[in-house]
Amino acid sequence: METLLSPRALSPPLNSKPTSTHQTKPTSHSLSLSKPTTFSGPKHLSTRFTKPESRNWLTDAKQGLAALALSLTLSFSPIGTALASEFNILNDGPPKDTYVVDDAGVLSRVTKSDLKKLLSDLEYRKKLRLNFITVRKLTSKADAFEYADQVLEKWYPSIEEGNNKGIVVLITSQKEGAITGGPAFIEAVGENILDATVSENLPVLATDEKYNEAVYSSAKRLVAAIDGLPDPGGPTVKDSKRESNFKTKQETDEKRGQFSLVVGGLLVIAFVVPMAQYFAYVSRK
Repeated sequence: METLLSPRALSPPLNSKPTSTHQTKPTSHSLSLSKPTTFSGPKHLSTRFTKPESRNWLTDAKQGLAALALSLTLSFSPIGTALASEFNILNDGPPKDTYVVDDAGVLSRVTKSDLKKLLSDLEYRKKLRLNFITVRKLTSKADAFEYADQVLEKWYPSIEEGNNKGIVVLITSQKEGAITGGPAFIEAVGENILDATVSENLPVLATDEKYNEAVYSSAKRLVAAIDGLPDPGGPTVKDSKRESNFKTKQETDEKRGQFSLVVGGLLVIAFVVPMAQYFAYVSRK
């Protein structure tokens, strides 16, 4: 500030008004120059000394445009939409009048009605609640299993609340699903039926885009296991190539590290790089 507001720089505008009474008060300028951190002169001399302020304005404008671009990208891009959709499911909590959160919009009214009858009867008889969730794409979590666990913990924070609850997640774009639940629910269904449903009903039918059948057949298979009835089984895989695309929970653990690196890189680009540019600009001043 001392270089920009030196007496040499102030002399032209002050000499242009020789009759002004402000010329007899040089002490006010000396005080402002001796205290650059509390200088209030630009409020009165903004029309004459606009170069320093224009630099600050340009810096703020660059930061504002960068933040606006990032916000618009997340808002209108598929990633931003999917991310908002995932968090909406978490924040909205479990459905009250139904047992389905069809965020992907792939289930028919008939399927939703049949699920309500089947699962409400299960809850009435066995005191076990099973909820189904459909999502088009995951962006906040690496796989369906991790997201299902997150939903269960968010909807039912305590062990007592989540003990008899089950969550089935179907990711339509990835053609895969996951099942999680509290201790009482897992024990009632059994590990074998849980693994079979995740590896057969959900991915096989979802690959053929038979989402209604995938959800309802999974519900019937889980309810039959809880009731102690014979296993109705799942669909058979006709194409051997498709079978290799069905991921188990152990196989999806391998891509979690890559997913974390991608998210970390995006965060660095979105936040660290603009801040580094800002500090570099300030240091040059």
